Amino acid sequence: MKLKSRAILRTGAAMALVFSAFAAQAEDLRFWTTEEQPERLARQEAMAEAFAKASGHNVQVIPVSENDLGTRATAAFAAGDLPDVIYHTLQYAAPWAEAGILDTDAATDVVEALGQETFAPGALEMAAVDGGFASVPVDGWTQMLVYRADLFKEKGLEPPNSYANVIAAIEALHSPPDMYGFVAATKIDENFMSQVLEHVFLANGVSPVGPDGVQALDEAATIEVLEFYKAIAEASPPGDLYWDQSRTLYFSGNAAMIIWSPFILDELAGLRDSAPPTINDDPMSRDLAAATGIVTNFAGPSNPDGAAWGDVRYFGITSDASTDAAMEFVAYSMSDGYGATLAIAPEGKFPVRRGTSANPTEYSDLWATLDVGVDRKAPLGDLYDASMIKEIVGGLDVAQRWGVADGQLSAASKIINSQVINRFVREYIDGERDAAATVAALNEAIAAVK
Repeated sequence: MKLKSRAILRTGAAMALVFSAFAAQAEDLRFWTTEEQPERLARQEAMAEAFAKASGHNVQVIPVSENDLGTRATAAFAAGDLPDVIYHTLQYAAPWAEAGILDTDAATDVVEALGQETFAPGALEMAAVDGGFASVPVDGWTQMLVYRADLFKEKGLEPPNSYANVIAAIEALHSPPDMYGFVAATKIDENFMSQVLEHVFLANGVSPVGPDGVQALDEAATIEVLEFYKAIAEASPPGDLYWDQSRTLYFSGNAAMIIWSPFILDELAGLRDSAPPTINDDPMSRDLAAATGIVTNFAGPSNPDGAAWGDVRYFGITSDASTDAAMEFVAYSMSDGYGATLAIAPEGKFPVRRGTSANPTEYSDLWATLDVGVDRKAPLGDLYDASMIKEIVGGLDVAQRWGVADGQLSAASKIINSQVINRFVREYIDGERDAAATVAALNEAIAAVK
């Protein structure tokens, strides 16, 4: 029956047809999810119940800590006891496919059934394997350059979508301590600095890995990265800076630009009491949100197309799965149940499937109506205008990460986790060596990472 179900899926038939074809073959499925917070878990259980009513397949939703996911999956695979579907991070897509943990044919069939053209290209490319896809992209987010659009407009500045435009904005707006042009990440033992730096390197087309593994950084392009990062660091307050100072200074109206994740979107609009905007006397004010613009894709001089730093999550159908039912569950979660999937945490779950062939913006439009916030709720579409929503979602079209396109994500991750790039960039900022010497030191340190 596996082949028959896939034949039906390849036709792109309606979900109702898929369900009706297999209604007599009810299966009990196990679904591992790393969305283990109580409220998010409850939403997933409600979605599983809705799927059971539509399909006849019961789904046991099993929370798994993200830190334990790799070891648990490896152990379950060895025991022949994998769950049917795993919600997993990007880092596992290629390795699990290579190890045989994932059924790549099943994932590819689901993507083709739903319409490959309906998915964000970047999200698919990150999970690409020979002949298809390791897993089905579910949701993601892109790192954002957050800026004071009102001040940019007042000064006639272009959006900060390039190194040059960022520098021009710093020159026009930097007036400390009232206004810092930027708040750069400079605390070397924080993953936040690693993420920001990877985005800045990607923007200029620089990577420490290539098709054959670790590679030397291009000297000229890396010097451009270093000089840019030093410029934004010099437009920042002194000290070891990370996400906390970035948000605090932007929220108080003392920073023109920061780099942050989309989890700032509800806070900007005064929906979270633990992190209120302090730009005025009203902690629930939406004034700062209204004054804010965002850029997801920005470019350096050696890479005019630029890049967006993206984090994408996937549904992996395992090699031990009840394949037909597992495919139905994933297809449902990405179609009739996709609104419920995204509603688990809309501010950090951008729709990687924008719509259907018949309505290409159906799900991105739906996403903008979903409530975000903690202490108060409001739809993103009520907080930010349509052009900003489009920019937020559009970053996933071109989202990148070091090593993904070359099948070297593991090697890139080791380099990132070693924090050698953070350390040498900070030493350059602090004047310990010049740019060319820093590139040489970086190449030596990167090559030594094991």
